[in-house]
Amino acid sequence: MPGAFATLDFPLTDVQVFHADRGGGFDDTEIDEPLDVFDVKGSPPRRGGPHGNAVVESMDRLLKKELVYRNSYATIGQLRRGPDDCVWWSDNRRLHSTLGYRSPKEFTEQGLVL
Repeated sequence: MPGAFATLDFPLTDVQVFHADRGGGFDDTEIDEPLDVFDVKGSPPRRGGPHGNAVVESMDRLLKKELVYRNSYATIGQLRRGPDDCVWWSDNRRLHSTLGYRSPKEFTEQGLVL
């Protein structure tokens, strides 16, 4: 795993949360040590947290379905902007059945909670 961190073309200090679908693998010191050194939070940090597996995997599915599979990218800059645009759309425009067919922004602006 540390070898994967060495291939990044941006500083690891820019990473806030690292997610790998490994469950108990987060007990592995090969992952924990680099994350600790660079003060990166591992995901899932706690059950039901905002970076938990169910939430992250749902967002991963959304990114693949709405972003990756529908687009082609001519530059790395386009590829890097894509997730930001997709997250903005999901937060501000996409209607979620769990939120009564409101966007997350609309849901929180109305003071509602799950």
